[in-house]
Amino acid sequence: MQIERYEIGKRMSQTVIYGGFVFLAGQVAIDAPGSSVREQTTNILARITRLLESAGSDPTRILSATIWLAHMSGFEEMNAVWDAWVPSGHAPARATVEARLAAPEFAVEIGIIAAAGN
Repeated sequence: MQIERYEIGKRMSQTVIYGGFVFLAGQVAIDAPGSSVREQTTNILARITRLLESAGSDPTRILSATIWLAHMSGFEEMNAVWDAWVPSGHAPARATVEARLAAPEFAVEIGIIAAAGN
């Protein structure tokens, strides 16, 4: 099976497709650092949608999501955006944890595994 990598950087690829799966690197709000949890989550989910679509997939095909929050106090704010974004009937398996993120201006990071498009 062929491994496809997109948006390849020095340390990671933003998207890897292999064996019918799409693996996204953890996404942070690179266009909204330091903004509210709501704004960061909105920014991240837009990036995830774009990355999935460029891989021939979409949010209905997400199998698993891992969400890291710098502070669990942002849980409800993040969930409000997440709940509006996840297509009805397509909620993935999900874990949310509190963790120190790579830079203090980021409050949310989201990693995704999805089924590749048909």
